[in-house]
Amino acid sequence: MRKHKGIKKHRLKLRAEFCCNLLLLTGMLIAITGLFFSCQKPPEQAMLRIGLPEEPRSLNLWLGTDANSRKILSQIYQPLFRRHPENLEIIPWLASSQPVFDKEALTYTVKLREAKWSDGSDFTSEDVLFTKQLFFDFKIPRYYSKWTIIKKIEALDAHTVVFHLKKPSAIFISRVMTAPIVSKKEWEAVAREALTKEKPLRSLQDYSVKKPIGTGPFTLFEYKKGAYIHMKKNPNFFGSGLKIGNHLLGPYVDSLLFRVYGTSDVAILALEKGDIDYYWGDIQPGYIKDLREQTNIDLYFNKKSALYYLGFNLRRAPFNDKILRQAVATVINKEFILTRILQNFGTPMHSVVPSGNHFWYNPNVRKYGQGQDHDQRIKLAYAMLKKAGYSWDTPPVTGEGKIVTPSDLLLPSGEKMKKFVILTPPADYDPKRAFAGTMVQEWIRELGLPGSARPMAFSSLLDTVKGKHDFDAFILGYGKLNLDPDYLRSFFYSKNDKPRGWNMSGYNNPGFDKIANTQRSLIDTEKRKELIWEMQEMLLEDIPYLPLYNPHIIEATFNEQFNGWVPKVDGIGNIWSMCVVKPTE
Repeated sequence: MRKHKGIKKHRLKLRAEFCCNLLLLTGMLIAITGLFFSCQKPPEQAMLRIGLPEEPRSLNLWLGTDANSRKILSQIYQPLFRRHPENLEIIPWLASSQPVFDKEALTYTVKLREAKWSDGSDFTSEDVLFTKQLFFDFKIPRYYSKWTIIKKIEALDAHTVVFHLKKPSAIFISRVMTAPIVSKKEWEAVAREALTKEKPLRSLQDYSVKKPIGTGPFTLFEYKKGAYIHMKKNPNFFGSGLKIGNHLLGPYVDSLLFRVYGTSDVAILALEKGDIDYYWGDIQPGYIKDLREQTNIDLYFNKKSALYYLGFNLRRAPFNDKILRQAVATVINKEFILTRILQNFGTPMHSVVPSGNHFWYNPNVRKYGQGQDHDQRIKLAYAMLKKAGYSWDTPPVTGEGKIVTPSDLLLPSGEKMKKFVILTPPADYDPKRAFAGTMVQEWIRELGLPGSARPMAFSSLLDTVKGKHDFDAFILGYGKLNLDPDYLRSFFYSKNDKPRGWNMSGYNNPGFDKIANTQRSLIDTEKRKELIWEMQEMLLEDIPYLPLYNPHIIEATFNEQFNGWVPKVDGIGNIWSMCVVKPTE
C-alpha cells in the first residue's frame, strides 16, 4: 500500500514538473512567436509632422487663398494637369494623357483618369463641367478671368471632355487646366443655395467646409483651430502606385499633422528637437549656422519663382526719362546685394523672368554694370547722363577721372533735380527690401541724385503705388510668380495702367503691347518663347522695373524619421514630396 502511495506521489511530482515545463515552453513559444509577428506586422502609423508659420485662413477653397490655406487644400483638391517637378513641363495629373488640340475647331479633347473622390464616388466629366459653371456663376477670383476663354465644354462620355475655345490661347493648358476640380456632389446644393443670396460669392465663401471631398493624396480628418490639422491618407487616391513625373507615387505615410507656430524661433526649436519633421516656411539665413551643426537636420536651398525689384513712376519726372533710369540701374551693385543682404543665399536678377524658370528666361538681356567695379559704374553712369544733357556744378568724376562727391544733379533744362523718395516696406516686414532701399539711396547719391529711402507700412505702400500712383520709386516683390510668363503682359500692358491695375509703373509702349497680345494666342511654344524673350529685352532696355535679386527659399527637415523630399523651384513643400516621402529604414 505504501509502495503504491509512493508511486502515486512520484507520478504527481512528475506531472507537476511536466506541467511547469510545458507552461515555460509555451511561454517561450508565445514570446518567440510574438517577436516574429512583431517583426512581420506593418509598422505603426507613420505620421509626418509639419510646422506652419500661420493659421490657415479657411479650408473653404474659395476663401482660403492665402499660402497656408493652399498648403492644406492642395492635398485635397487636384487639377487636370500640373508641372513636372524637374523640367517644369505641363504633364497629365487627373487627366490620363496630353490633350488633343484641333486647330480648325479650336478644341482641346481631354481624357480623364479612372479616379474616385475621397468619399468613394466616381470622378467624371460631370465634375469638370460643374467646376466650370461654378467659376462662371460666381465669377470666382483667380479662376474666372482665365476660364472666360472657354466658349463651352461638352462631355463625350464619363471620362472624355471637350473644351471649345473662343480664340487660340497660349495659356489654356498652363493657366486654365491647372485649376482645381471640385466634386459636383459636394458643391451643387451649396452653390444652388448661395445663388439665391444677395451676395452669392460671399455666401459661397462663408460656407463652412467640415469634410472636404477631394481626389488628392490626403483627406481632412480633424481640425482643432489654433492647435493642429490632422489629415489621413486617401485610400482612393488615383495616383497611388502610378509613376508620374518620374516618381512612383504613394503616399507612403499614413497621415499628416500640421501644427501652427507663431514665430520662426519656436518652429526652428521644434524642428531641432524632432517635434516636427519639416517646417513649411522660409527659413532666414540667421538660422543656417546652427542648423548646419546638427547631423539630424537636412537643409535645402532652392530657387524661387519670384521677382524683387526697383520700380519707377514713368508718368512724371524725374523717372519719365529712360536714360536716367538706365543710369540708376548702372550704379546699383547687385553682387553687393547678394553678398551683404542675401548673405549669398540667392541670385542677382537681371530679367523680370527668374533664371530658375529656365525655358522662358532670357539670359541675353541687357545687364547694367555687370562685371564692373564701383568706380567703373560711376564713370559709366556719369557719361550716360552727361551725354543726355544732365550736368552738375561739381560732377561725380573729375577731369582726371577721380571719383568725388558731386553736387545735386541738374536736369537738361538747367533746373536742379527735386528731391524724391524711394518707398520700401518697413524692416520688420521685410529687412531685405528695406536694406536694399537704403543701399540704392547711397548709390544714386554718388551721382548727385537727391533721393531718400523711406519705409512705409505695407498696406499704405500698396495703396500709394498701386491705387493712387503717387510715388517716385519703390521697392517691392512678387514672392510666387506663375511659371507661365504671361504675367509680363499683366504687369506692363498699357491698358492696365489704371488705379489698382497691375501696371504700377505706368509703362506705355505700343510695340510691347502688340507683342504681349500676340504671344497670348500662340500655340507654338517655340515661337511664343521668341516673343517672350523679346519682351524681356524691351523691358530691360526701358526699365519700368529693375530686377534686383531672387532669394533662395531655405528649408529644413528633421531626417531621423522620413526622407525622400522632392526639391523643385519654390522648395520641397509640394505635392510631389507629400506623395513620395517615406519613413526611414
